[in-house]
Amino acid sequence: MKTSLYFECRSGISGDMTVAALLDLGADEKALKDALYSLPLDGFKISISRVMKNGIEACDFDVVLEDDSNGYDHDMNYLHGTDHRTDHSKAEHAQTEHPQNHRHAHPHIHRGLKEVEQIIRAGDMSQNARTIALNTFRILAEAEAKAHRVPVNEVHFHEVGAADSIIDIIAAAVCLDSLGIEDVIVPVLYDGTGTIRCRHGILPVPVPAVKHIAADQNLDLKIIPVNGELVTPTGAALAAAFRTSTVLPDSYTVESVGLGAGKRDYKTAGVLRTMIISSLSPEEAVS
Repeated sequence: MKTSLYFECRSGISGDMTVAALLDLGADEKALKDALYSLPLDGFKISISRVMKNGIEACDFDVVLEDDSNGYDHDMNYLHGTDHRTDHSKAEHAQTEHPQNHRHAHPHIHRGLKEVEQIIRAGDMSQNARTIALNTFRILAEAEAKAHRVPVNEVHFHEVGAADSIIDIIAAAVCLDSLGIEDVIVPVLYDGTGTIRCRHGILPVPVPAVKHIAADQNLDLKIIPVNGELVTPTGAALAAAFRTSTVLPDSYTVESVGLGAGKRDYKTAGVLRTMIISSLSPEEAVS
């Protein structure tokens, strides 16, 4: 039997949904916190909790930056400066922690890709987790470079969004590494339609960065009749960096399920479902 990690993205995928789903699946929370708290990054805190999304209990992972105490989804800020505030059911038994070395944020500072890579390299994590995080941010930077038609080395990330994205990406990479599963199946990403308003104006959904990631990384992107953005650039980049396969086995058993809550309320379940599965041989499937 072969063990794989399956991403079912029927409600889309974002950075925080990915981290939450992997934590719910059993990823090492201590390894995640050790990595995040070791970063030479401005002040932030994280919250890990249980929430209800459309009657489904799921794990919620939230990054709260010092200059924004409202705790909402920043996943698009680094690229578009978007404010997508959507309230959802508040957690019971939420765990909110501050890094020991947290400092005050400087919202007007911008970081380039090299600065982001230095932050990732400075963190306390395995080499495999570091490689995954660096690859993910490189995919993200290349998408932004294409969206803005500038060279990758000229891409700059606004600090608020970049900090949130760095934390989400490192957390997701550490969680995946801690599960010890090398085969990751991502058959398709489901995204919505319409437009979103951002700092630079109004963008179509899927947003340009997601379209570039899907095209460059050969991700299957399926558009469904939901008015809203289901797939964020961070989520698409993580899916591309994690994926080793696009095809589910003909027969398999489900060993465990992890549900990660999204922050936005659309006409979907609003959760990312991940599963650890074991493939079955034809003989095992009929027994």
